[in-house]
Amino acid sequence: MKTLGTLGMDKQRLAALAALTLLPLAVACGSEDAGSGSVGAGASASVTGAHWAVDEVTVDGKKSAAPSSAWLRIADGGEVKGNLGCNNFGADAVFADSHVTFDQMQATEMACEGVPVNFEQTLARTLSDGDLTTEVEGDKLTLTTADGDRVALTKQEAAPLYGTKWTVTSPDTGGKAHLTFDEKTKMVSGSLGCNKVRATATVSDGRITLGTASTTRMMCDTSLMNTEKTLLGLFDGTVKYELDHRNLTLTSENGEHVNAAAAE
Repeated sequence: MKTLGTLGMDKQRLAALAALTLLPLAVACGSEDAGSGSVGAGASASVTGAHWAVDEVTVDGKKSAAPSSAWLRIADGGEVKGNLGCNNFGADAVFADSHVTFDQMQATEMACEGVPVNFEQTLARTLSDGDLTTEVEGDKLTLTTADGDRVALTKQEAAPLYGTKWTVTSPDTGGKAHLTFDEKTKMVSGSLGCNKVRATATVSDGRITLGTASTTRMMCDTSLMNTEKTLLGLFDGTVKYELDHRNLTLTSENGEHVNAAAAE
């Protein structure tokens, strides 16, 4: 996987994630019979093809809640895509009976605010800890290592562009910024992190034309006001949008990216 630029990355995150980019998974006993990329009918049927949001990771009895941006999806052919909370990752899934291993795991090396590097490292190491037992109950999936460490996940349906409350994850506003698009009124409304915002929004062919932003006039701390300026840069122009299940990316005309996730 081609890694993203590391401009502005702190040394701690670089050291932690550098180890992940080429971190192979151990192949579990019994997976050799299945063959690389092969799928065991028992586990794969209930696990593949779904979007799984990571709820929490338990290592040595200690639970760590996952950020809302952490998820994974396994295609029918075994290709794995996901996010550790900040960084995207990929791997190959090999199923055997009620077990799965994630082979050849690689991750990008972005530095993001609001996501502890320790969580990303813990999640990556747990997923890459060889043979994982899969247990599906309703919309819940639990992956358990041989040592009893666990990753708890919940199946999530895709979120539509319209009517969904899109919580901005980057730039970081601590979950305070959000946008909702209304198909009937052709408007977008929400919060920039401090001030409320409203504008026209016309959607066509992968693009959204945003009108002049109407906002409240409250003063907030400097960091939030700076973030609001970034978000305001989306308005009075046309942005490209990409919708990936429950994640939305808006790209302004000058290349600025705003990422958002569907609120629960």
